[in-house]
Amino acid sequence: MTKPPNSAPEQRSDTVPPAVTDRRIVSSRHLAEGAGWEASELEYGLIIAYNAFTRWTSRCMAAAGNGDLTPLEILVLHNTNHRAREKRLADICFLLNIEDTHTVNYALRKLLKSGLLSSEKRGKEVFYRTSPDGAALCETYRQIREACFLDGMPRTDISGDELRQIAASLRSISGQYDQASRAAASL
Repeated sequence: MTKPPNSAPEQRSDTVPPAVTDRRIVSSRHLAEGAGWEASELEYGLIIAYNAFTRWTSRCMAAAGNGDLTPLEILVLHNTNHRAREKRLADICFLLNIEDTHTVNYALRKLLKSGLLSSEKRGKEVFYRTSPDGAALCETYRQIREACFLDGMPRTDISGDELRQIAASLRSISGQYDQASRAAASL
């Protein structure tokens, strides 16, 4: 059988790259077998979002005037500053969903030493709050976040309601990972 002139060359389906929207972007192909594709795509998205977020927090804090803090220390500082209420180590760990209290305790000690937090011992409990310097640093961070991040978000691409839905989905998925970690620990 001869081909008609000017016809497109035949392409084998196994050599034609899939459309961009059909591609599966995963970090570990071996975790994406069978029904695991979508979860692997989600996990890769979480990985790159986490790394971008921690890089952002570090650079924003450096622009605010303190480039010595780790991403965890930045989160602990903001959480302690939240609503200007005193917090205990257990409160901070619970709200940030951190199991390893010693990492948060180390962050608290570093923030105390740098003068960004103050503490008060009541009985066996220690309560932390941001110092005036810590609160001022958080405010400067907020202003830089608004100028560099929020003002740069196209308001037409993702609405506030969509951001809230994404946040709710992430919290729900974190619960699934927590349950899975408990199940894995019992094996």
